[in-house]
Amino acid sequence: MTTQIPHFIDGRRSNLASTRTADVLNPSTGAVQAQVLLASAADVDTAVASAKEAQKEWAAFNPQRRARVMMKFVELVNANVEELAELLSLEHGKTVADSKGDIQRGIEVIEFAVGIPHLMKGEYTEGAGSGIDVYSMRQPLGVVAGITPFNFPAMIPLWKAGPAIACGNAFILKPSERDPSVPVRLAELFLEAGLPPGVFQVVHGDKEAVDAILEHPDVQAVGFVGSSDIAQYIYSTAAAHGKRAQCFGDALGEFRDRLARRLASLVRRDRLDRYRLAEVEQRAAAERRLRRVVQPGGDDL
Repeated sequence: MTTQIPHFIDGRRSNLASTRTADVLNPSTGAVQAQVLLASAADVDTAVASAKEAQKEWAAFNPQRRARVMMKFVELVNANVEELAELLSLEHGKTVADSKGDIQRGIEVIEFAVGIPHLMKGEYTEGAGSGIDVYSMRQPLGVVAGITPFNFPAMIPLWKAGPAIACGNAFILKPSERDPSVPVRLAELFLEAGLPPGVFQVVHGDKEAVDAILEHPDVQAVGFVGSSDIAQYIYSTAAAHGKRAQCFGDALGEFRDRLARRLASLVRRDRLDRYRLAEVEQRAAAERRLRRVVQPGGDDL
């Protein structure tokens, strides 16, 4: 019997209403090793409603309490890193050692988020004008979402979720349906660390789920990593529905030519399968995205 991978809603694994599925392949053999459930628009509504209620409780935690949950989560991930790395390797195809690096890069952002009590401090200026004092406050948005790619199924979800949750938001993750198990396990570890049920939700899906997230009035912001065409689509659709959006897409031009040469060389030498090709391509894209972030004017979105 084929294993079925559920969503993670309101603190537990859940099948929700939709019965549509997608195959999860074993990259070593090409055989189907599991099926992941694909959410409908109604399922996304259910996830958002649960997150909206849970966020009220979580936002009432003071920043120090939220930081303690993040610290406990880091401890739990480190204690379960072997299990997580093997699970990641089984679905993605990268080595267990590479998988541990994937997890570690994500945990480094969670460690940064532990410092959220300091980072969320506002500012105050006395006498900014005649009889005028000025102050600012940093407050959570509410429910936010992340749509993440195949290549780093632990790192990029944690990059998106960590700061958002630490700031008092509820977070809905729509990971790649090609390697969906690690995000569900991370959700369980967040719960064990003390995160209230519903604050971190995992909704698997395809375009129907993505569009439902982008169009939902209670989702206040969206983060995305993936291809340029989809990044443009996510950004424009989110903006059209009044959401904040941070979208990272692939680079263009000479990067494509350089990547093609690099892949051709690797194929000749190692006869890489499609999973390893995808990994190389997206690693190179990540390098280019980093340069675009640190070099002003490079973001065409």
